[in-house]
Amino acid sequence: MLGKGRIAALGFQHVLAMYAGAVIVPLLIGGALGFTSAQMTYLVSIDIFMCGIATLLQLTMNRFFGIGLPVVLGCAVQAIAPIILIGEQYGIGAIYGSIIVSGIFVVLIAPFFSMVVRFFPPVVTGSVVTIIGLTLIPVAINNLAGGQGAADFGSLYNLGLGFGTLFVIILVYRFGRGFSKAIAVLIGLVAGSVFAAIYRGISMQPVVDAPMFHVPTPFYFGMPTFNWAAILTMILIALVSMVESTGVYFALSDITKRKLEKSDLTKGYRAEGLAIVLGGIFNTFPYTAYSQNVGLVQLSGIKTRKVIYVTAGILIVLGLLPKVGAITTIIPTPVLGGAMVAMFGMVVAQGIKMLGKVNFTSQENLLIIACSVGVGLGVTVVPDLFKVLPDFIQLFTSNGIVAGSITAIVLNIIFNIIPHRKEKDITEPARVDL
Repeated sequence: MLGKGRIAALGFQHVLAMYAGAVIVPLLIGGALGFTSAQMTYLVSIDIFMCGIATLLQLTMNRFFGIGLPVVLGCAVQAIAPIILIGEQYGIGAIYGSIIVSGIFVVLIAPFFSMVVRFFPPVVTGSVVTIIGLTLIPVAINNLAGGQGAADFGSLYNLGLGFGTLFVIILVYRFGRGFSKAIAVLIGLVAGSVFAAIYRGISMQPVVDAPMFHVPTPFYFGMPTFNWAAILTMILIALVSMVESTGVYFALSDITKRKLEKSDLTKGYRAEGLAIVLGGIFNTFPYTAYSQNVGLVQLSGIKTRKVIYVTAGILIVLGLLPKVGAITTIIPTPVLGGAMVAMFGMVVAQGIKMLGKVNFTSQENLLIIACSVGVGLGVTVVPDLFKVLPDFIQLFTSNGIVAGSITAIVLNIIFNIIPHRKEKDITEPARVDL
């Protein structure tokens, strides 16, 4: 029987394991879209608050939603690049309009996702996640150098701070034990920030200016707007997240020795969809099941949902205290960049791991990967590639992630789903007339 003190400690451990991954999403998106320090503080705080609410939705089992496994939900990292692109092209309102619609889509498709999932085998999802990770790497490198447009871009101080942070993360992974590895990114962020504070100083003004307490505000950044290209982009991201969450659900079901029925998966998808809708309403981001917390459940051997309820409660309380959120906004840009190299590199590695399940003896699968990654990276590097096409088509081709995803889905349908005639085996030797 677990005591209250141990349950609280284990719950806080789960918060630490997911915290860096959760706050990096609003920090990157808000930074790329030019949010003020006050807006960034709200964005981080409401994001942490909604992580707690989203987790509660999954923990609570009822007739309509909640898978009831010890799962922690956090911001979907794969949504960073598409959200930044939507914000730059169509405005903040389009971000939240597309998130709300994608969440409703997930809720509606939840009972039928088992029929749709065949269009997202590892060759598709692995290619998409790989493209997402590769698309994010330039963002990480720019931040490591001080941030695009910075007066001291690429200075020795910035490079030293960024690579120093990355080196600390690597050292923790190499020599750390157990839980310390799970929070290696967080340790790196703290170490880099402490060094920067000692060497050059860090302004604490955002923390001073932040209020002690705030109430979550629907549509804080304005009313949502609806753009078809933005909506399609977020639906694609939501589908990829559902596939990833499915893997998390089955991993936890194996750890907890609980067999999942189709109805359980449906309720899990619905909870995720509701979390995404609420994320759009309260101006945060899409939510998905976090795999790093699965490792912690396995590592600790504690499988009870009581611990995750404590985790959700801590996240909700932290999200109501803007000064806590403001602390993360003062992390120096090169420090964030160093951590991003590791995190986004891990996204690429996760995509490659997913591709490891693919049958590479099939030339068709190799062609799907080659073309989708090639198109995705090509459009990212050369965004004007399709500028001569009609504007409507450019809505879907100007985003490397969307272009690569569509390529992977279409080629998978052509090669692996549509029946096609196979060549007959030649069993008789050819006759030779003498």
